[in-house]
Amino acid sequence: MGTDKLHIAKCLLANTCRLLLGGVFLFSGFVKAVDPWGFCYKIQDYLTAFGVISWIPSFVPLFTSIALSAIEFCIGVCLLLAIHRTLTVILALCLMTFMTPLSLYLALANPVSDCGCFGDAWVLSNWQTFWKNLILLLATFVVMKWKRLLWGFITPKVEWMISRYVCFFILLLSFYCLWNLPILDFRPYKIGTHIKSAMEVPEGAALDRIETYFLMEKDGIRQEFTVDNYPDSTWTYIEAKTVVVEKGYEPPIHDFSVQDLETGEDITEQLLANEDYTFLLIAHRIEEADDSNIDLINELYDYCLEHGYAFYALTSSPVDEIELWRDKTGAEYAFCQMDDITLKTIVRSNPGLLLLKDGTILNKWSNNTLPDEYVLTDRLENLEIGELKQDNAIRTIGYTLLWFIIPLLLVIGLDVLVIKRRVRKLEQTLSDTEKNPETES
Repeated sequence: MGTDKLHIAKCLLANTCRLLLGGVFLFSGFVKAVDPWGFCYKIQDYLTAFGVISWIPSFVPLFTSIALSAIEFCIGVCLLLAIHRTLTVILALCLMTFMTPLSLYLALANPVSDCGCFGDAWVLSNWQTFWKNLILLLATFVVMKWKRLLWGFITPKVEWMISRYVCFFILLLSFYCLWNLPILDFRPYKIGTHIKSAMEVPEGAALDRIETYFLMEKDGIRQEFTVDNYPDSTWTYIEAKTVVVEKGYEPPIHDFSVQDLETGEDITEQLLANEDYTFLLIAHRIEEADDSNIDLINELYDYCLEHGYAFYALTSSPVDEIELWRDKTGAEYAFCQMDDITLKTIVRSNPGLLLLKDGTILNKWSNNTLPDEYVLTDRLENLEIGELKQDNAIRTIGYTLLWFIIPLLLVIGLDVLVIKRRVRKLEQTLSDTEKNPETES
């Protein structure tokens, strides 16, 4: 009796850890797969912090972003379905064995602000990430030890079909989001956002509490002081540092600032207060921007001139790179400068296009889906693209799940209705043969 209870306890623990691991890996892989450029930028941040970005070919961060998100998603699904158990658990253990010490180093050294393990969908601090990874590592050891106790319902004959379908689906989703834009936008600059409102701090909200420390020296002894206990003139000033003692409210958008390249003026307020349409061509690094659709961009600028709409190009590149772009493309539109990270956050395409009206983001386009002359047949007031694009996250998730689950259910149904029936029929035949050997002869 005691042995049975122990076996049941092991089964419950192993399968609970398996479901936890599977759910986390699936979620982590999915949210990174829908935003491959976002995870790519995070990998670039890591490489820059470690001082090796110049050693790495430019395609490696994006390739790693797509590959790692696909591996995580596939591990998650395989764990949840308990298929390819040995290989899946080994891959999970390898990832967690690598990520747990890395997250500890990030928590201690803090070279980047967050690990990006869940993309922009759920931002964790470096210490939160370490504790999360430590729990997952322990769960992985449990699943590894008792992997034969994992409950499964898929026959080995269709495991390969399911795993290959899952891999194909997540890679197809990543490339779709690369060609277009992320199907789910977890950033503050999502469609429908009124930028000015998102920059405001609510009345009564707590602000950052900042403390300034002064390093002073006297008789060879150095000591830190604050404003409250600042010493007399017998102490010699060395340096000062400002520390955020307590983090206050930070608005969702706090880094939107546009500077006109020609005049050097800040035109943020003017741009956001414009009650008419404004097109923003976003190219975080103009020297790296794709110029394959430059004729279409120039036609779009001509369309704006014809109908009196504002058109600006926003970049973080220096003036000489902007001039090279103008010479190469014949661009006549005005350029403005903006923070590189902000531009990457606004649109995951280089270049990308944003449509504003009265400070509200109406629509976004990647470089591959720019509106053309067949769409811009009239003034924007009379066209569908001049209206706020209906972007419902729940509906998008529902459609994505349908595209993923329906073929998966078909495969599982094939397994249950056909393959398992054949196996049972074969077992019955063998059983009958054993009982009646004379019939066989």
